[in-house]
Amino acid sequence: MKKIICFILIIGILAVFPVSAAEKTVSSECSVDDINVPIEAEEANAAIGQTLDIKAKSCILMEPNTCKILYESNADEKLSPASITKIMPLLLVMEAIERKDISLETVVTASEHACSMGGSQIWLEPGESMTVDELLKATVIASANDACVALGELIAGSEEGFVALMNERAKQLGMNNTTFINCTGLDAEGHLTTAHDVAIMSSELIKHDLIKNYSTVWMDSLRDGQSELVNTNKLVRFYEGTTGLKTGTTSIAKYCLSATAVRHGLELVAVVLAGETSNDRFAGAKKLLDYGFANYTFTTVEPELKEKEIDVLKGVKKKVGVAADGGVDVLLTKKESAEISKTCEWNKNIEAPIKKGDILGYVNVYNGENEIGKIEIKATEDVKKMNIFVAFGWILNEIFKL
Repeated sequence: MKKIICFILIIGILAVFPVSAAEKTVSSECSVDDINVPIEAEEANAAIGQTLDIKAKSCILMEPNTCKILYESNADEKLSPASITKIMPLLLVMEAIERKDISLETVVTASEHACSMGGSQIWLEPGESMTVDELLKATVIASANDACVALGELIAGSEEGFVALMNERAKQLGMNNTTFINCTGLDAEGHLTTAHDVAIMSSELIKHDLIKNYSTVWMDSLRDGQSELVNTNKLVRFYEGTTGLKTGTTSIAKYCLSATAVRHGLELVAVVLAGETSNDRFAGAKKLLDYGFANYTFTTVEPELKEKEIDVLKGVKKKVGVAADGGVDVLLTKKESAEISKTCEWNKNIEAPIKKGDILGYVNVYNGENEIGKIEIKATEDVKKMNIFVAFGWILNEIFKL
């Protein structure tokens, strides 16, 4: 009788609390207990030229538009980056989306290799399918190794091929002290980078606004809510203006972070490598960002070209349309006075033939007496070279006007 009663109770419990075989936990590099603890950090010494107390082996603060270094300490030492590595895979995915090679709706089927990664993961199973959008959530928010490899295999066919693309892109960006061995950041001999190089690839990644749809999210989920994701970057929750970007933790790399934030039009990248504790990396990044926002301002100078067209020699038209292309990024300390002025400098003897997009001059931008940049002035149309038939037609036209 007791066995029957126990059986009935078990059936009743299962009916009230159904167990889903599809439910999967997420294994993160940070415990939720740590993620929910506010950052413990002293106020940064805001004076330019002063040394900040950053408890990490290496750090750097960079303005991403000009790539100007605002603060650094041991920024060129080669170190293990842990999951900060994933910034490069994410950049390659963003570029593939921009080229329309893939889309957020592209469905990816997990391979045996992707599912074997270990470490931080969403526990993909071989043959399980997710969209690029879902895999990006997992990679950015939860630092999932299996999701990252699945994205790499989508783009390059294999992790090895994807790593080759990562190293090639690193060279293109001038990341001269970086070698990637894998795409996840799991410890591997020779898998090294520097705080400076991480700042370079971080600056390139945040040019793609799409990444911020993921890197600014504090909590999300996958598998219809059955797999919860919590951002490993606690700055997203505790630091005003945070836009990303990526944490990293292994026994060799220790605690790493590439943090991005924007305030009043000034965007900054702060990289901390090899902190001894999780709080060290977040406190260090906060100090670097505070220092930058306290001391610098950023603006983009637009050309405001008065001329809409200029004279052209030996052309079938007497004038060619022109427009200035882009602007000049200006980073100043708050103690500097911005005395911005602009002058136009045209090419000598502008003559046909001219093709649309040809550079015909520059808008020179100055701060005081110092030239700080040039803006190209381009032709907005084609102008063919004058020939005898067009010239004869002009002459006839003038005769009949008389």
